Amino acid sequence: MAYVPQIKVPATYIRGGTSKGVFFRLQDLPDTAQVAGAARDALLLRVIGSPDPYGKQTDGMGGATSSTSKTVILSKSEKADHDVDYLFGQVSIDKAFVDWSGNCGNLSAAVGSFAISAGLVDASRIPENGMAVVRIWQANIGKTIIAHVPITQGDVQETGDFELDGVTFPAAEVQLEFISPAADEEGAGDSMFPTGNLVDELEVPGVGTFKVTMINAGIPTVFVNAEDIGYTGTELQDAINGDAKALAMFETIRAYGALRMGLIQNVDEAAQRQHTPKVAFVAKPAAYLSSSGKPVAAGDIDLLVRALSMGKLHHAMMGTAAVAIGTAAAIPGTLVNLAAGGGARSAVRFGHPSGTLRVGAEANQVDGEWTVVKAIMSRSARVLMEGWVRVPGDAF
Repeated sequence: MAYVPQIKVPATYIRGGTSKGVFFRLQDLPDTAQVAGAARDALLLRVIGSPDPYGKQTDGMGGATSSTSKTVILSKSEKADHDVDYLFGQVSIDKAFVDWSGNCGNLSAAVGSFAISAGLVDASRIPENGMAVVRIWQANIGKTIIAHVPITQGDVQETGDFELDGVTFPAAEVQLEFISPAADEEGAGDSMFPTGNLVDELEVPGVGTFKVTMINAGIPTVFVNAEDIGYTGTELQDAINGDAKALAMFETIRAYGALRMGLIQNVDEAAQRQHTPKVAFVAKPAAYLSSSGKPVAAGDIDLLVRALSMGKLHHAMMGTAAVAIGTAAAIPGTLVNLAAGGGARSAVRFGHPSGTLRVGAEANQVDGEWTVVKAIMSRSARVLMEGWVRVPGDAF
């Protein structure tokens, strides 16, 4: 019996922030995958190694975690005053689908550098030495991201001394500006707070009723107080990811939060929208040992935050969730703001399982409605491998 041989597709494997993903130029994809649809999804699933009932993604580029089961497609921008269009696909590990409903803030840190190296940014916009300002159109959510990419002798500078908790080695700092990051989710209204409230009572059958802050900024996120669900906010991954009952509870909270936010019409739809919304729990500062064994002192942070991604507690913090944290912290009265001590603030440093992260946000209230001008944080990015990724020719 004859089998279809493998094909090879130009690709680059990149770490961006605390995530890793396979990056493609749109023009390099097979013709049928250059447009959204089943062929594109099937190709990306095979590249990453999903669906994998073993949960390991051994036969693909994925790393069997939400942070390492990611794909990015870039092209020259069709939007005025933008350099590159950025499309993010979160690939499910054990199910056959790609979630296109949100952005990846961590991989956003790698978009500017890849776009420059891949020839997607006009050469006139790249200095010989200094900082290249790359204007990114985030196509999933229709938002602008500005990446400040260091350049040395005309090339992207990847090495440096910037340290990011959750990443083992230092690298060059890339500052990101998320412009007007409040998400305009269909069905969720134009408000940053889809219910119109900074704090709501959320009834979750089988779990309980408790206070939540539901916000559309960076990525739709449901924030809950740690103590209301039996946690301290100092937990590491093993405390939750090894507890099937806890994971089921968080998924139920996420589903009912999505319903209340207007992101889905019935709770059953949540299973097909794994990437959004996120669920995070917050607490006042407390000392703990990070996953690397590094101590985090209560006096060094403003609050504690733990967040789940694709059904598991994240090993650090999703970049888009960090935007939601910074935005919510800047608005007096949200659960995030109250955990940080309340009052007006333009930046917070929060503790996560791998250490700490600082994020800033500019929020304003106009006619009773809160808006956020931009959120700012620093990440780093580094190319790990480049060349071709191979997949069976009949995989898509």
